[in-house]
Amino acid sequence: MCPSAQPADLITVLRGRVWCPVQGDLDAVAIRGGLVIAVDAAALALADTPGAAVVEVGDGILVPAFGDGHAHPVSAGLQAHGPHISDAGSVDEVVAHVARWAAEHPHEPWIRGASYDPALAPDGLFDARWLDEAVPDRPVVLRAADYHTVWVNTMALELAGIDASTPDPPLGEIARRADGTPLGTLREWGAVDLVLDIAGPHPLDVRVRALEEATAHLASLGITWVQDAWVEADDVEAYLAAAAQKRLHTAVDLALYADPRRGPQQVDRLVALRDRVRERGDPLLTANTVKLFADGVIEGGTAALLDPYAGSGCAHRGMLVWEPVALVAIVTAVDAHGFQVHVHTIGDAAVRTALDAVEAAISANGPRPDRRPVLAHVQLIDEADRPRLAALGVIANAEPLWAQLDDVMEALTVPRLGEPRASAQYPWATLRDPFALTDPGALAKVRVARTWLRGRSLSG
Repeated sequence: MCPSAQPADLITVLRGRVWCPVQGDLDAVAIRGGLVIAVDAAALALADTPGAAVVEVGDGILVPAFGDGHAHPVSAGLQAHGPHISDAGSVDEVVAHVARWAAEHPHEPWIRGASYDPALAPDGLFDARWLDEAVPDRPVVLRAADYHTVWVNTMALELAGIDASTPDPPLGEIARRADGTPLGTLREWGAVDLVLDIAGPHPLDVRVRALEEATAHLASLGITWVQDAWVEADDVEAYLAAAAQKRLHTAVDLALYADPRRGPQQVDRLVALRDRVRERGDPLLTANTVKLFADGVIEGGTAALLDPYAGSGCAHRGMLVWEPVALVAIVTAVDAHGFQVHVHTIGDAAVRTALDAVEAAISANGPRPDRRPVLAHVQLIDEADRPRLAALGVIANAEPLWAQLDDVMEALTVPRLGEPRASAQYPWATLRDPFALTDPGALAKVRVARTWLRGRSLSG
């Protein structure tokens, strides 16, 4: 019987070999109301409490369940409700999957899918006319695997009012043909939202079902808590509905998306969304985090770099989603309201800007034991900024799956970075042990570890 499903005042003692990541091996753990209240001898003493339930671990070992600090359950679940394109090995395969799904769903007003491989077309540029061959009479919008780019057909462009006269919006890029007409590839929020705002969200029942399926899959893997790292207002409604219907299978903390086009005035809206989740009072659902994007992605040329992209001369360094002063203002404001910040940082310029914002928030708001700011991805970080993570109490949230020499890395990322930057990606050894940077001898050892790691992760 699961302890959290028992009466809140019942004490359950789990007795046997227990491993704790902080204290090491323990002999017992006592739980009441879903919370650990004692360990070792103190827990064993509670086994004699009248009505206490004792569970013997036996020959096994009790360990904490897994958590995922950066996931997207809504998006992952919705992939199952559109064309299955994530495994397609060519543009033709993607188009064939879209055509098949559209034929099987003749009443769907929009054909939506994810996540296609952005390396399937040169420079990650996909033509609307390729999708027109599959579906000429309904709008199609497909998200790239990085979710910073969409590929659309001609009807989607027309419905969004995107033509040769449409300027690139702030924080967005409309890829174009030589004659200036839109190609069918849209990058980053300003451009992507031109289409997504017209399409609107999926129906609520579809989003709830997507959450149910995604969290059930996570639970099947032993993952009992996730951070949904990009939650908009419509997603909050889906989570509240899923919680009310008892269709969440893991605990989820919602990282509420802060829109760079709204600035600090949106803080009241974020607080109101958090309050709605708190009013629900569901132990599986919280909204204690704010998500910010500091930049884009290297494969799209939108990650913010300190030095220009390879082959771009002195002009192109990517895109800062928030100007530094604006990022300081929003981070300081949400931090003052007790939110944890979770910042998408791919390029080294984005990392530096985010660290500056965290430092400013700490200076303005003072110490806080539960602050725990997160920089997600940290694909590139300047040597001078590496010790700052530990000094500021910042968590580097890394994704090892990305550190591989796959098609995207070979065709898009490495050519855009050039050497030696391409080999300096994902420097986890120095992020894990930043204090080694103060000791030249230790630094040499860390560099050896980095060389080994790169050889393991970037050689297929």
